[in-house]
Amino acid sequence: MSDFGTLATGETVTRLRISDGILTAHLISYGASLQDLRMVGVDHPLVLGADTLAPYLGSFRFFGATVGRYANRIAGGQFTLNATSYQTDLNEKGRTTLHGGSDGLGSVNWAVEAVSDSSVTFVSEQPDGHMGFPGALTARTTYSVAGGVLSIEMSATCDRDCPISLANHSYFNLDGQPDITTHQLCLTAPHYLPVDDRLIPTGQIAPVAGTRFDFTTPRAVGSAGYDHCFCLPATGDLHEVAVLRGTTGLTLRLETDAPGVQIYDAAHLPPDGVPGLDGRSYITRAGLAMETQNWPDAPNQPGFPDAVVKAGVPYRSRNRLTFSA
Repeated sequence: MSDFGTLATGETVTRLRISDGILTAHLISYGASLQDLRMVGVDHPLVLGADTLAPYLGSFRFFGATVGRYANRIAGGQFTLNATSYQTDLNEKGRTTLHGGSDGLGSVNWAVEAVSDSSVTFVSEQPDGHMGFPGALTARTTYSVAGGVLSIEMSATCDRDCPISLANHSYFNLDGQPDITTHQLCLTAPHYLPVDDRLIPTGQIAPVAGTRFDFTTPRAVGSAGYDHCFCLPATGDLHEVAVLRGTTGLTLRLETDAPGVQIYDAAHLPPDGVPGLDGRSYITRAGLAMETQNWPDAPNQPGFPDAVVKAGVPYRSRNRLTFSA
């Protein structure tokens, strides 16, 4: 455990290291974020990150963070629940609420609640009305490593009915190359959500067959551009939903119990790059995010799975990330 920097509020951001001898994860309390991830025998980081705090307050916002209280986008920052209309913070071009607003969970300093050699639990609280959402919320994120597996468990409770969706926003690059366009991706997702120019789902649940969104058999990520939610089988249990393989053969298998996964190829990064871990330069499509979550804008989409969590009922979302050579 060490200091990673100081926020303008005077709060100290803490960095923690956990390891199982195969995987070593570095975590920071700002955003309850995965800051760095290494695998024994691999000479490069497996995620995009920064060596100092400053980038996380700017161009690296959300990198590796636990985002919420509602991950992804809500159209117009508006929804109606229990006959009451709510207006949430419009932090994306004044048109949408992104990842819970400008002061969402991914943009605040969490407390370290528990720590061991191989596990860390962060906790954060939001008061009723925070960013316009109903209810006082307590959120937790636990990272643990064992046997070459990184587990991420996100949970929350709220004292009023509220839409909740937490997601880990790590960007992965498995071979250390400048971009991930040659990574092979396979998704167990027969449908995806088309979006409008605000990246808000249109309400259609479209088949991937015959489109550039069909990753049901492995193929290169390419440069066609993705910032879309893929619809996963609703099993309620952990099951494999994605396999990502780098050109060197290093493979990431993602299991989740969430109903959706947002695939985003970091197209916002500049072509001339920004400095990252180990002096690397992160250019356009330097990493791939696989954000397991409830479907975006679900509070306004009656045809989507219900994302409202009842008062006092625990919310939980689990990921298992298995790395193998």
